[in-house]
Amino acid sequence: MSTVNYEKEHPRVLIPELCKQFYSNGWVTGTGGGISIKYKDQIFIAPSGVQKERMEPEDLFVQDVNGEDVQCPPPEKQFTKSQCTPIFMCSYIERQAGAVIHTHSPDVVKLSLLNPENEVRISGLEMIKGIYNEEQGRFYNNDEDVIIPIIENSKFERDLVETFQQALKKYPATSAVLVRNHGMYVWGKDWKTAKTQCECYDYCFNILVFKKTNNI
Repeated sequence: MSTVNYEKEHPRVLIPELCKQFYSNGWVTGTGGGISIKYKDQIFIAPSGVQKERMEPEDLFVQDVNGEDVQCPPPEKQFTKSQCTPIFMCSYIERQAGAVIHTHSPDVVKLSLLNPENEVRISGLEMIKGIYNEEQGRFYNNDEDVIIPIIENSKFERDLVETFQQALKKYPATSAVLVRNHGMYVWGKDWKTAKTQCECYDYCFNILVFKKTNNI
């Protein structure tokens, strides 16, 4: 257990705290999913293959904006960097994100199965107002449509980078990308914005799944 006292907004405090919350939400079960936060000129990344609800401050990987490792967990822990890292970095570079969340939310996966198309459309829901339109530089109004791209899954997440980048170009307004049968990536200017949007997306997706499965 780390004995260093970090400020409460430091990623080494925030990431374990948020991962514990995401675990309770059912978003990061089975060691899957993760989060990355940019802090000053460094990027903090949750490790791969660990019990997210038991993560400690010292367990994080830290790299610079060029992707070079700056700090790693203690060697005896034998942790590896999150497999999400290439997508995290793509979000930082392509969208100037301040934080990126990757969830394995059941509603996200259900929706991708129920939606054979390459996108999801949300309309008529109040929680749309918590989603950021990156093209317009503002949050959506509740009378607007939010369109989120779906890309196909692959064996390794590093192989998703090309289609992820293509989705960002095709959907300049989006602040999220769904990966079919897998999960979702959501980003924001900081961790609060990314977290808020993740909650709003998941709420809306839960409603969409209900509507589709009940033919409403």
